[in-house]
Amino acid sequence: MVKLFNPNAQKSTRQKLRSRMTRSEKILWYYLRGSNVEGYKFRRQQGIGPHVVDFYCPRVKLVVELDGDSHYQEGAKRRDAQRQKFIEAQGIRVLRFTDNDVCENVGEVIAGIIKELSHHP
Repeated sequence: MVKLFNPNAQKSTRQKLRSRMTRSEKILWYYLRGSNVEGYKFRRQQGIGPHVVDFYCPRVKLVVELDGDSHYQEGAKRRDAQRQKFIEAQGIRVLRFTDNDVCENVGEVIAGIIKELSHHP
């Protein structure tokens, strides 16, 4: 049986991503860490199958992805769609925000996350 969450083969990739977080990831992580958002615990750089997502809340199966410049390069939209399809097929919801959303109005981003969390006990 294949391990769905944090496969061992991704460990070094996840560690590198955590040590090289983007500005927007650092800003959002400041708010999400330590169960600061409505008591929900988030993990950063969580492996889900062959993919590593920015933030994951296991209690409600919610992924929060931040889209930076690389998500607008050729072929990225298609890869993001395939990745999201795989994640959603696991019963996990995906919320997407841009880096600019976080950097310019993190309050709205947090409000959007809280709204999504409020749909679940």
